Amino acid sequence: MSQTHPAAPLADPTAFSALFQTFEDIADGRLGPARLAALRAELAARGLDGYVIPRADAHQNEYVTPAEERLAWLTGFTGSAGLCVVLKDEAALFVDGRYTLQAPAQVDGTAFTVVPLADITPERWIAEHLPKGCSLGFDPWRSTLDMKDKLSQAVAKAGGILVAVEDDPIARLWTDRPAPPRAAAHLLDDARAGASPREKLSQVQAALVAEKLDGALISDPHATAWLFNLRGADVSHTPLVLSWSLVPAQGRPEVFIAPEKLSNAVRAQLEDVADIADEGALAPRLAAFAKGRTVRVDQATAPVALAQVIEQAGGSISKGADPIALLKAVKNAAEIAGMRAAHLRDGVALARFLKWFEETAPSGTVSEIRAVEALETFRRQSGPLNDVSFPTISGAGPNGAIVHYRVTRDTNRRVNDGELFLLDSGAQYPDGTTDVTRTLVVGEPTAEMRRHFTLVLKGHIALARAVFPVGVSGAQLDPLARQFLWAHGLDFDHGTGHGVGAGLSVHEGPARISKLGHVPLKAGMILSNEPGYYKSNAYGIRLENLILVEPRHPEGGERPSLGFETLTLAPFEKRLMALELLTKTEIEWINSYHAEVAVRVGPLLEAETCAWLLRATAPIAQTAPDAL
Repeated sequence: MSQTHPAAPLADPTAFSALFQTFEDIADGRLGPARLAALRAELAARGLDGYVIPRADAHQNEYVTPAEERLAWLTGFTGSAGLCVVLKDEAALFVDGRYTLQAPAQVDGTAFTVVPLADITPERWIAEHLPKGCSLGFDPWRSTLDMKDKLSQAVAKAGGILVAVEDDPIARLWTDRPAPPRAAAHLLDDARAGASPREKLSQVQAALVAEKLDGALISDPHATAWLFNLRGADVSHTPLVLSWSLVPAQGRPEVFIAPEKLSNAVRAQLEDVADIADEGALAPRLAAFAKGRTVRVDQATAPVALAQVIEQAGGSISKGADPIALLKAVKNAAEIAGMRAAHLRDGVALARFLKWFEETAPSGTVSEIRAVEALETFRRQSGPLNDVSFPTISGAGPNGAIVHYRVTRDTNRRVNDGELFLLDSGAQYPDGTTDVTRTLVVGEPTAEMRRHFTLVLKGHIALARAVFPVGVSGAQLDPLARQFLWAHGLDFDHGTGHGVGAGLSVHEGPARISKLGHVPLKAGMILSNEPGYYKSNAYGIRLENLILVEPRHPEGGERPSLGFETLTLAPFEKRLMALELLTKTEIEWINSYHAEVAVRVGPLLEAETCAWLLRATAPIAQTAPDAL
């Protein structure tokens, strides 16, 4: 047991103010009606009858800069996904199942109607609500080709006119809009990245040749970051440089980036493999390259405006995922080693936090914000921490039922006796990205809480233990995590798992474990395993580990197979387990996992925390037959 990492007192809470950006200077639901009226007046002056406002920037990033928070500015809604359609007499805000509780709490219901996507899609709503002959505007820089196609069909059904609006009307109204970021970029060394940019470029160009493409417009900055081992700090939670690249099937690629982000040293290294130009040169360079050529355009991230540049220059568009997406999703040996190291470091921080919570929360002094502050303190003590990998979801009692709840100074509540506490958090370390959820309890849980927790845990274990043939997709595995909830008439309204980047975005495609996850899983992919259950206005339960896809060799097997290695190292709350609902096999899995946590994390802890961890991971006795 090491004595070199004592759990120091919590840092000054004021140091964590950045974690609780409430967008008060941007997203104020009280201003929604006034801003909506101003937008309608601006649209009328332009001869438009409506306008579509997606929660998006020009790259379709999940985390956008403050300057791109248009949807939050207009409506007050701060979720990471959403879309608003404004017409003359009504305005609808569309959100998915993660935000059906959050959105109504943030927006002014007299101005905006919150519409769950499960009830009706924006396209169908537009087809039914846009008056015949009316014009609906959209932003071609923040709308993808897929989105434009859907809008075109909806507007056609309504008998209206779809209009591309190059001059963003919200930008005209948002007079105190923040400036765009200009953070300095840096390069990873090839050893940490696992491959040099030149080696990666060879892979990408081989993929372009195989598909008979002349080149690819790389609109996703994560893809450019991976290709050139380029990192920065332009957006929160992801070490990203907002940039574009143009990759020909043969020859040198071009990177388009604000010049002030590059030091002379970084520029010199980057120029070893690519030409560099300012962002403003993208459209003319793309037009010159596209003439007479076929260019791959990522239909999920490329803006309509750039697709139009290609077509107007006489080029052909090949719609589809850029060739980097799948290459980036399959981690190399160095990336996997970095992720394992990051999760071990995270395990140390999580053990310290869980001990602190167990000892402190019964006093009634732990609030949602204090828990977030404590966890980041422990993460900073465990090693170099670049950032949290997403805004921490810290939900006590009924707030835990809001799937993507984001605590603010106004919503912050204490964790009370007899309540569940859901904590979904992650970190960006220099060598990897983490994402972990644990559901905890203060005091004595009810039988219902234990039952629901155990049904979620059984689904988590079923997915973690899965062995499946090569070629199976996440959609095929998704029911494994839901089966026990389904058997009791229960479910959850989010995917079971998302892809995770290695030192990049915590939410990464193209693979995922959900009914929409049709990309076959490959060895080297890293995904989350996070089934849940949410009882509105009462509590939420989610149990999440990150899992690495790896080869499996079942005895007597005839087909190449895959399975999962669990990367996350943190104990589950045994007090919430209804042991009578667990089979012998499931208890063996829990005991084996807890033993791994103790063996790997324990030696890195100070004596007191190590002793706590040994108690938290002590084996569970078998109490039920291996059948239900």
